[in-house]
Amino acid sequence: MNDTGKQETKRSGRPYLPGDLTPAETLARMIRVDQAGEYGARRIYEGQLAVLGRSPAAATIRKMHEQELAHLEAFDRLVAERRVRPTLLQPVWHVAGFALGAATALLGEKAAMACTVAVEEVIDEHYAGQAERLGEDEAELKATIEAFRADEQEHRDIGLEHDAEGAPAYPLLSGAVKAGSRLAIWLSERL
Repeated sequence: MNDTGKQETKRSGRPYLPGDLTPAETLARMIRVDQAGEYGARRIYEGQLAVLGRSPAAATIRKMHEQELAHLEAFDRLVAERRVRPTLLQPVWHVAGFALGAATALLGEKAAMACTVAVEEVIDEHYAGQAERLGEDEAELKATIEAFRADEQEHRDIGLEHDAEGAPAYPLLSGAVKAGSRLAIWLSERL
């Protein structure tokens, strides 16, 4: 409630300090980074499938890949509809995502699943923060992010069910993938 007793509507991306992003800039960053992240996830799974395509885990990886493709299609639509510039780093994520997927798969199925768990834990935090910042004026975008967040949590759980924590040097691998994922998010928001 405000001073006049009227109910205030929470608005997305409202700046609080001089120099803060405008609401439009905030939303553009969200959509840009989410599209980049879903593109990167697609490429990670494609790298894993290139190595593990005939393994017992391949069917599981393919299912997660299909969900990421659906997420990417949704963000591709939002980029076009809202005229958001995609990240300039997409060519880098094209190569880096595939390389990360292939490299972890070369370490074995458990390492591939450890990569999934680490990425999805970072994305879960990222999507939760975005959903918190979105107001009633962006209810549809917030619902999309929350639905995709649930899928990402499912992917994390699948990775854990497939013994991700049994991967060689799991804490080191997980920490490196998380650090790389956080850096990719920060860069993709800005570039």
